[in-house]
Amino acid sequence: MWGGRFAEGPSAIMREINASIPFDKALWRQDIAASKAHVAMLGAQEIVSTEDAEAIRRGLDQIAEEYARDGVPEDWDLEDIHMTTESRLAELIGPAAGRLHTARSRNDQVATDFRLWVRDALDQMDGALRQLQLALITQAEAHADSILPGFTHLQTAQPVTLGHHLMAYYEMIARDRSRFADARARMNECPLGSAALAGTGFPIDRDATAKELGFDRPTRNSLDAVSDRDFALDYLMAASQCALHLSRLAEEFIIWASQPFGFVRLPDTLSTGSSIMPQKKNPDAAELVRGHAGRVIGCTTALMVTMKGLPLAYSKDMQDDKPPVFEAASLMALSVAAMTGMVTDSTFNTARMRQAAELGFATATDLADWLVRKADIPFRDAHHITGAVVKRAENDGVALDQLSLEVLQEIDPRIDERVFKALSVEASVASRSSYGGTAPDQVRLQVQAARALLSEES
Repeated sequence: MWGGRFAEGPSAIMREINASIPFDKALWRQDIAASKAHVAMLGAQEIVSTEDAEAIRRGLDQIAEEYARDGVPEDWDLEDIHMTTESRLAELIGPAAGRLHTARSRNDQVATDFRLWVRDALDQMDGALRQLQLALITQAEAHADSILPGFTHLQTAQPVTLGHHLMAYYEMIARDRSRFADARARMNECPLGSAALAGTGFPIDRDATAKELGFDRPTRNSLDAVSDRDFALDYLMAASQCALHLSRLAEEFIIWASQPFGFVRLPDTLSTGSSIMPQKKNPDAAELVRGHAGRVIGCTTALMVTMKGLPLAYSKDMQDDKPPVFEAASLMALSVAAMTGMVTDSTFNTARMRQAAELGFATATDLADWLVRKADIPFRDAHHITGAVVKRAENDGVALDQLSLEVLQEIDPRIDERVFKALSVEASVASRSSYGGTAPDQVRLQVQAARALLSEES
């Protein structure tokens, strides 16, 4: 490739540091598609003959079949997927293969291929996250009435329903999907035709290639088009946020599956044993999802630092843009699949959850609310009275609803027998009926709305 300019070939070190074929061969489908769109345009614009354009198209189709069947060969002297494909094309059709690179550069070629790959990754991620949402709402609907303790600071706060808890993660994933969708909409412009950095003097039709490849429009500035990797960073930043949410969900299952909690039985298919302790059932899949979040964030940081301070236009540093994106995409696919399986196949111990919800005086806020509603006591005063009731129950070693009316009236005579209807965990969750609350009826409404939204998408 460099014979016209260099008298000697690259050193072994240069050959190794310069070659990207070990990883950019993953772009072969996108590279073939972009090349076919480009040569079709060259033929339509009469920049190359109809006969040469057709020969190139047929050759590219044959190469695609070979790659799909045998994989992409790794010849480091050819450096990358682009030259690997062009070299094979020359073997198949002869000198006409050299016309394929008319009016383009490897700079706009790789920018186009990489955008196409990231766009495919975004679409795949959206579909996978939709399946996770379906798993969450299915379990949420089944457990709209199942009570468990809600925590703040990992201390018992108020009773909530499991359905409500799972729907919180549905909302997180919905935001993740919106971020991926925003990234897709923003990146869907075609760099092809920008050439090395300044555009081309050939009478190309950039709108035609953009349309053929499913882009909304061509990019507007050739310098920006070949040097922009915002689309990759957008993907990685959305993936990082999503990985954080998956990690939080994984942590919930890790805690819930531990013996002190015992809220959930994880599926055997996503658990492992111990090499020495036969009783162990370890939540390794969830722990790896939690760990993968750190690696995805690391991929984001790696590309951000690579792009920092690069002058326009293309620099060879940008060859290192693909490994972190490929790694993050692989980790995210595994993490989403693992959490979807975990949510779908886990079995919840509703009796244990309800028992735990009664600990820690979880209905104390309900007592305070009752004093406000029924005894017309200002909330701050009700809060103080409730604190005294909790202290008495703690000293007596009983739950709030096990204190006698006489004891309650010693603390405040305005308390009457109606208070006991507010002190059960069932009454507590049922009373949280404001929009978005944990009441079972509210959970069912949210599940119904979520199902309708997902059904519209399909």
